[in-house]
Amino acid sequence: MALSLLCPLLATFLFMQTLADTSCTDCFVQSRAAYYPNSEQNGTDVGACGFGSFGATVNGGDVSAASNLYRDGVGCGACYQVRCSSSAYCSGKGVSVVITDQGSSDNTDFILSQRAFGGMALNTDAAASLLALGVVDIEYRRVSCSYPNKNITVKIDESSSNPHYLAFVIWYQQGKRDITAVQLCETQNFACKLLDRSHGAVWTSTSPPSGPLSLRMLFSTEEGEETWVVPVNNIPQDWKAGETYDLGVQVDQ
Repeated sequence: MALSLLCPLLATFLFMQTLADTSCTDCFVQSRAAYYPNSEQNGTDVGACGFGSFGATVNGGDVSAASNLYRDGVGCGACYQVRCSSSAYCSGKGVSVVITDQGSSDNTDFILSQRAFGGMALNTDAAASLLALGVVDIEYRRVSCSYPNKNITVKIDESSSNPHYLAFVIWYQQGKRDITAVQLCETQNFACKLLDRSHGAVWTSTSPPSGPLSLRMLFSTEEGEETWVVPVNNIPQDWKAGETYDLGVQVDQ
């Protein structure tokens, strides 16, 4: 093949390879992971996402704190496949975790629950060896969250006081998209109010609308695609602090 023909072909290949590298949303990213020191097998019930005890046990306790992936709370509820790199100790599948907290340790992206940290291992003996190491090299990628037989649910924060102040956290965030905005709408006149993200996954309103409330959630992809999701169930007019309300909707993408 003539050199004059080979060079354009090579340039085209390198250009296409560069596009593939920069647009890959399912590729693994190299990083490091530690685990919660002095913790139980599950996560913490005081995580920065505001999930409370739900954040310690959701996903069977396979949860994690995140550093940069926390993203000022937008990353709360996101799911990641995390697998460690040592062929002697680590399985190829790794473990799927839910972000429920913020934190970093020794240049890590993840601080896993002990259960999740050991879940990356080939077997029980390998899990003990991983825990002894404390910090390991890993690779991770964003994956879809799946909660079989669970609808998206809101938990009214104990600080709420009907009708003056409403704060809640969203449980069982599904799919592979972030919840980037939330609105509350009156079901009679459809007037809507955009809520504030107080911290983590906690949404608040100092003067919530009255009556039964329809929730609208904006789901956003990494590529910037946005979709409003309106659940079929409303938050009742007599909502109470500490109660949970099933919104009757699932989001699988």
